[in-house]
Amino acid sequence: MLITTAMDLPGYQITAVLGEVFGLTVRSRNIGAGCIAGLRSIGGGEIPEFTQLLSQSRNEAMARMVEQARLVGGNAIVAMRFDSGAIGQWSEICAYGTAVWAEPVSDFAKQQMAAIAQAGALPHQAPYATKISEWAPTT
Repeated sequence: MLITTAMDLPGYQITAVLGEVFGLTVRSRNIGAGCIAGLRSIGGGEIPEFTQLLSQSRNEAMARMVEQARLVGGNAIVAMRFDSGAIGQWSEICAYGTAVWAEPVSDFAKQQMAAIAQAGALPHQAPYATKISEWAPTT
């Protein structure tokens, strides 16, 4: 799946716009990580427990967005964005964009599409390209 924050895909012609797609996840931290993070926050600096939680949440939201794009028949997502929020002790991450069908017109784009067809995803997409937890959106 090609994903870009841009409004177009250089080297591709967008032949169909299939609509908005999104992936959402809400996560809570476990009590142990919360206590350790609380102690770390006294000294300032990065809190690795929260960084890991947000990274996992981002990958989960991306995976759900990609799956929704596949379900509507897309092979690319343009104008992709993230939104995040907090609800008490919970962290919410939403990935969203527009699912499209894009046809390669340049040689590089054709090679890229061939690599996606063979491997199922581009190499940098491995964290969110294969695993989605057991959750299904309501229709």
